[in-house]
Amino acid sequence: MSFQQQMPTAVQSDGFMTGYLDALSLVERLHRLLLDVIKDEFERIGVLEINAVQALLLFNVGDNEVTAGELKTRGYYQGSNVSYNLKKLVEMDYMHHQRCEIDRRSVRVRLTQKGRGIRDVVAGLFERHAEGLQSRGVITHDGIDQITGALRRVERYWTDQIRYIY
Repeated sequence: MSFQQQMPTAVQSDGFMTGYLDALSLVERLHRLLLDVIKDEFERIGVLEINAVQALLLFNVGDNEVTAGELKTRGYYQGSNVSYNLKKLVEMDYMHHQRCEIDRRSVRVRLTQKGRGIRDVVAGLFERHAEGLQSRGVITHDGIDQITGALRRVERYWTDQIRYIY
């Protein structure tokens, strides 16, 4: 019996559950596709030592200086292996790390010049995509605002579920 078959009839009858599951699947596929697009860009320019997850992490950190814990809480990193990727980025000289003066257990990270170069490549890729989406009429400014608003509402709902359900 499938998940949808187990759902109460009221939830199934209006098609909302089907749409919700489609949206969840699409978000997951889009994230994987985004990583593939970034990987292809780096293969095109001959940068092979860094993977797409690491490049996206560098882009998201940008000019900020953060702790490893803040990477997840601020939404800069969505994976479970943040320590591994940070270690690799430091070893490859994309990030600089330094112990906090106040809390010696905590390590703060920021981009090196080499890391800023990767951030700039990803920023350029995203800028080209934004221009292409607009110029080809794939999505309008209002459309992107509606998508972003809807996704933020889902994010708030899920966050509330984690905080308040149990």
